[in-house]
Amino acid sequence: MSELHALFHRAATEAADFRASLDTRPVQASADLAEATRALDVPLPETPREPAVVLEELIAAAQPGLMGTPGPRYFGFVIGGALPAASAADLLAVGWDQCAFNGHLAPAAAAAEQVAGAWLKDLLGIPASAGVGFVTGAQGANTVGLSAARHHLLREAGWDVERRGLSGAPRLRVLAGAERHATIDRSLRLLGLGSNALEEVAVDAQGAIDTDDLRRVLAAGPTGQGHPTVLCLQAGNVNTGAVDDLRGACTTAREHGAWVHVDGAFGLWAAASPSLRHLVDGVELADSWGCDGHKWLNVPYDSGFAFCSRPEVQTAAMSYTAPYLSGSGAVSGAADYTAESSRRARGFAVWAALQELGRQGVADLVDRCCAHARHFAEALSEAEIEVVNDVVLNQVLVAVGGSGPDADARTDAIIERIQQEGTCWMGGTTWRGRRLMRIAVSNHLTTTADVAASVEAVLRAVREIDG
Repeated sequence: MSELHALFHRAATEAADFRASLDTRPVQASADLAEATRALDVPLPETPREPAVVLEELIAAAQPGLMGTPGPRYFGFVIGGALPAASAADLLAVGWDQCAFNGHLAPAAAAAEQVAGAWLKDLLGIPASAGVGFVTGAQGANTVGLSAARHHLLREAGWDVERRGLSGAPRLRVLAGAERHATIDRSLRLLGLGSNALEEVAVDAQGAIDTDDLRRVLAAGPTGQGHPTVLCLQAGNVNTGAVDDLRGACTTAREHGAWVHVDGAFGLWAAASPSLRHLVDGVELADSWGCDGHKWLNVPYDSGFAFCSRPEVQTAAMSYTAPYLSGSGAVSGAADYTAESSRRARGFAVWAALQELGRQGVADLVDRCCAHARHFAEALSEAEIEVVNDVVLNQVLVAVGGSGPDADARTDAIIERIQQEGTCWMGGTTWRGRRLMRIAVSNHLTTTADVAASVEAVLRAVREIDG
């Protein structure tokens, strides 16, 4: 075996050993940030070193600081554990080292995105004619979608924003629910619109947009109908999992000529399940969509998708040209749908994941996670712990600290106890003025036994804090 073969084989073996240990190792890393930093903070060498030695030192230094996020009992952020075929494909992508700029530079990488993108649109209920860009995640996807909206609406108003910028441009209204994800606000900052451009629309008891208030806000525009307007909807409230009334909101927005962007980081995957598809009814009526692969599709980080109903608008907003690109292939390449030119070949892992699962496997994965979330809610409710949201997808909000003046501090103490004990990992959130425990079930490996063990870990932590 050559040195390169041995090196790559060692790295792959180590990665596989880590993944194989996830069912038995504590979810919480044994080293915190300070300890991990001390382990990795070694002197920069003056001369080159043997790759095999460097790899062994990295493994030894990093291992204690690795979280069990790909494992079956991590329920903190919405994180899926990468599927075997997707992980193996990503190892290949690293080894192949393709720059997925366009089909001339990396034919196979561009083809994987094109083919997997078509499968994704089919699964998610997005028109087949839509454009798709493979991005890093929801932030990138939302930024691309809102860039396309900015380009289209200002062009319709007679303003070339790419050439003239925003100074003197018509004011762009941006509407979003009061419980939108924070990436929407950051996208507005990045695009020069500013977070103050956002007009909040009221939400219902579960955090979904109030369509009656949406009509009121749209009608109250500074110049009435025809004013350039973007409406940001949400498929999957980050706390409750609630999905906006996409059909109703899109229909109302159309009456005002608004562009509709759907932030569907995880909730858009409901479209892949026949039993949950009704939650995203009307999704095809939107103009742009953002979705993650590293959440519910269970592909390795980082992986997200930016879709746009008008591919020519998406490329007009995102692409560029330069003299040195002459002779580098077609004008429109994979990178023209994103804000990145030097792009890793994310499409291989997505292609492999969808081939491993198939249509039925994707549906089963989504359904299974939702069933586990309901199991969590039922078991905790039976133990007289309040579940505060309607569990419609994979999110469960738990008032584990009860109520009263000390509830928030007690909640945080219980969450910390759960995390440090290591059986499972839950996160905390603040929703409607209360500190709550948030359970997000997104991993293909999670079983009913994992849910039962995790429920017992929660109840054990509650007993221990109560003394």
